Amino acid sequence: MSVTTSHIPITTQEGQAAVKNDERVRRISPWRSLLNRPEFGSIAGTVLVFVFFGIFAGDSGMFNLDGVMNWAQVAAYLGIIAVGACLLMIAGEFDLSIGSMIGFSGMMMAVPSMFMGWPMWASVLFAFVGCMALGWLNGFLVVRTKLPSFIVTLAFMFILRGLTLVLSTHFSNSTIVSGVGDKISADPVVSTLFQGSTLHGLFGWLAKAGVIGKLPNGDPIVNGIPKVLIWWLVMAIGAGFVLSRTRFGNWIFTVGGDAAAAQNVGVPVRRVKISLFVFTAFCACLFGVLQVADVGSAAADRGLQKEFEAIIAAVIGGTLLTGGYGSVLGSCFGALIFGVVQIGISYTSFDSDWYRVFLGAMLLLAVLFNHYIRSRATAGK
Repeated sequence: MSVTTSHIPITTQEGQAAVKNDERVRRISPWRSLLNRPEFGSIAGTVLVFVFFGIFAGDSGMFNLDGVMNWAQVAAYLGIIAVGACLLMIAGEFDLSIGSMIGFSGMMMAVPSMFMGWPMWASVLFAFVGCMALGWLNGFLVVRTKLPSFIVTLAFMFILRGLTLVLSTHFSNSTIVSGVGDKISADPVVSTLFQGSTLHGLFGWLAKAGVIGKLPNGDPIVNGIPKVLIWWLVMAIGAGFVLSRTRFGNWIFTVGGDAAAAQNVGVPVRRVKISLFVFTAFCACLFGVLQVADVGSAAADRGLQKEFEAIIAAVIGGTLLTGGYGSVLGSCFGALIFGVVQIGISYTSFDSDWYRVFLGAMLLLAVLFNHYIRSRATAGK
């Protein structure tokens, strides 16, 4: 005896209705979805900061083209290292040697070119290779010894700051090595990549067309986009793509969420963490090279407290201190807040000493806000 079973097709509309009526499926409002985005707090903070300075410094020239370039350049420098700090923090680690590595990379670039006769391109390459090797050593020690990255990188913070001071005083009898800018200008590769600004022709044309202001001699008030802004954009887009669109980005979140579980499912935890320490060191060296190219000299005190500013920018951007959650876009907005406030205070009647107070308050508010959002998101699961 045979039994014939008929299959009744379900239309798309019927399937959607079944899903809609399924009690296991819960609709999330657009506002709730927005709150769950890690960069929401930093975007809201950026809007508030712009409103504040629009009220108190709107007619001071802060939002003129030259003023915009000033605070955008400050934000770009911090944004470069904030991108590296963000990825590393999502993976559940810290690097407190970022600031010292900025000064050390500048000295590694300056000393060989000024006192050993190296071509500038070789000195820059030496700085990048050396810093990335130190980043690898940081990561290797963390994953091999299982010591907290806070302790390991804190030790390297003091080591690198001391080495920078030793190198500068030994070769130049000073904490500053001058004349590096001329060497950079003479090297077509290094000057093209790191020095000055770009798109001069476009800004000249805009000035002639009356779109932007001109100086008394007819030159545009801003002659181009600083190359640090271009580097920031490239680093942010690249890191954001890797984090959100690649398997390695998924590994970063998994490692930061639960390293043991990630190891059990085949994620190369050690390789991920060491790679991110190397990338963070690359970001710090890029900051140092761009700064030396811009200022024209290397100094032993460069990069002071930048490691904390990078971490604060990442936290303001929604990155959790416990790892597993964060956003490159949010860290960029966090860096933008820094740049606007640091330069914007000088356009107001407020004492510039309030800048540090603001940073501390922003960090505390960001941590409280992120903790609240994370708690709501976790409770809703």
